[in-house]
Amino acid sequence: MINRKYNGFLDVEILNLKFPNPLILAAGILGLTAPLLKRVVYSGAGGVVTKSIGLKSREGYPNPTIVDLGYGLVNSMGLPNPGLKMFIEELEELKGLKVPLILSIYAFSEEELMTMGKIISKLKAVSAVELNVSCPHVGGISEIGKSPELVKSYVKTLKDNLSNKPIIVKLTPNVSDITSIAMAAVNGGADALTAINTVKSMVIDIETGKPLLAGVFGGLSGPAIKPIALRCVYEITETLDVPVFGCGGVETARDVIEFIMAGAVAVQIGSAIARRGLRVFREISIELKRFLELKGFKSLEEVRGLAHRR
Repeated sequence: MINRKYNGFLDVEILNLKFPNPLILAAGILGLTAPLLKRVVYSGAGGVVTKSIGLKSREGYPNPTIVDLGYGLVNSMGLPNPGLKMFIEELEELKGLKVPLILSIYAFSEEELMTMGKIISKLKAVSAVELNVSCPHVGGISEIGKSPELVKSYVKTLKDNLSNKPIIVKLTPNVSDITSIAMAAVNGGADALTAINTVKSMVIDIETGKPLLAGVFGGLSGPAIKPIALRCVYEITETLDVPVFGCGGVETARDVIEFIMAGAVAVQIGSAIARRGLRVFREISIELKRFLELKGFKSLEEVRGLAHRR
């Protein structure tokens, strides 16, 4: 059975981690420094996910890296980060954070995962790990998440080398059957899943006739992908009894409710911050309470999975 509890209106307990509300900062957004992560928490987030961190530092792609389409963002950042050992300095400043801190990581090999797992096991500030096997614009990572065999093997390797911390696997929508990938992750030892990462896409400059992004391909996020993300959450929770964090196009309380009704236990918010600012967390929390009160629900648990009850 899924390990979850809802206390009061918005409190959520997942994987023995207590979130004051189901609104979590998604990976890749403001998650690279301790001061910014603290600011997100102060703004009302129920939990935070860091930017994806690798074993070694990575510069990422040159500009341009982000295009705003109006209905969504296409980014091709290339996973820039300082590397795990340098990032530990930021994590040390986050001890005692009042909400769960989820460390997003990626690896180009299982050997890297073994090393990272052993290092992360000693980090007291980290509540859980989100394994990114789904970045659509970095070769070597994007291919892992498309293979059930690789996903299962990578998750198992991390599980075998990570002590006492839950593993969440972030899934790609760029596959024909996301349920088979989800099942492989669970069979490898995943404690929970995040659905979904961005959708592989591109933008062309019609004046030059060339791809606009330096990395050519990017990941589409924002309102445009919400129906895709909802479908993925629904398909996964229809088949598997595993906690799923919904991610993709969450901007309003209505979006959150849709994801919860589709079977998600909580949601992650990213692109909406660019549109609404950090106030989005507190504003959505207020909107959620109003919705529950208006409809006569006593908790989010009463809402969860309603779309499956046909």
